[in-house]
Amino acid sequence: MRLRPLILFLSLVPASLALPASAQQETPGAAPAAPAEAETAAPTGTVAPDADAVRRSRFSERPSDEAYGAFQRGYYITALNLATPLALQGDPAAQTLIGEIYSRGLGVRRDLPTAIEWYEKAAEQKVPEALFQLAMILYDGGAEFGDRARAAQLIEAAAEAGHSLAQFNFAQMLVERDTTPQGTARAVAWYEKAARAGLADAQYAMAEVARQGAAGRPVDLAEARRWLSLAAAQNHDTAQIDLGTMLVEGEGGPRDEKAGFAWLMRAAAAGNAAAQNRVAKLYRAGIGVEPDRVTAAAWYLRARRAGLVDPVMEDQLDGLTEEEMDEAGKRAATLG
Repeated sequence: MRLRPLILFLSLVPASLALPASAQQETPGAAPAAPAEAETAAPTGTVAPDADAVRRSRFSERPSDEAYGAFQRGYYITALNLATPLALQGDPAAQTLIGEIYSRGLGVRRDLPTAIEWYEKAAEQKVPEALFQLAMILYDGGAEFGDRARAAQLIEAAAEAGHSLAQFNFAQMLVERDTTPQGTARAVAWYEKAARAGLADAQYAMAEVARQGAAGRPVDLAEARRWLSLAAAQNHDTAQIDLGTMLVEGEGGPRDEKAGFAWLMRAAAAGNAAAQNRVAKLYRAGIGVEPDRVTAAAWYLRARRAGLVDPVMEDQLDGLTEEEMDEAGKRAATLG
């Protein structure tokens, strides 16, 4: 069986890697707590991910506590000033930090030639983040900077060096370019490395592998469910939907309608239209929650505003009174 690409190459921008826009950032609201009933154990033969593993992977070593600290707090000019003398002395982490500042235009005008220059210096010293970021620029750099052949080489080098995003993207490349069983098996091995490092997209990929029985592996719905638990706990909304559905339907383990509803609600509250529609159906049927056709209609109205149309739920709306529709509309405005 061929493993389909899960995410287009270079489309991955994990929230866990987002950097502060300024030193005076507002504190974001806390994410909804994971449902207590859901599994959180690591899949058989895997290591439970460190919550900060992906963040730490951006730099193999800190350029200096002062420069890195300023960077993390959003004081980019200060970070640049502190990192520059170290970078000129050949410090590869400082060189990578400067590349990051110029590539993203953090506190300075975006300057890809300068970013490439510093990334190249760090890449020569095999810094995984520099290899990966340089590959990102070269892969989609257009006529001026593009070099996809070298980008692929750099991605592989970063993956070999243990960079989880590179491992995931390299797996994506392999799925695209080598559809043989051997190519699929090689891709799955890289997905698994990234999944073990804690990357939610890779954990979701491994759930797909377990559900499909790809790369010569047997179908294992329990394994899929456990991988989904890890990804869902990191707010991977598709994993939350799939995990919730498996719990409601009793796939891969005991049926747990309340826990399934909770995971679907978590994705719905975050704005996922598919999850909102499924939550509407659960309210309609009273699965995992007390039946409430007005709240069901409210969630469906939210999904429909996002462009999702479900004939079953359209019929549900037709069966409501005018007063119930008015109330559903009011509730829809406050959901999420």
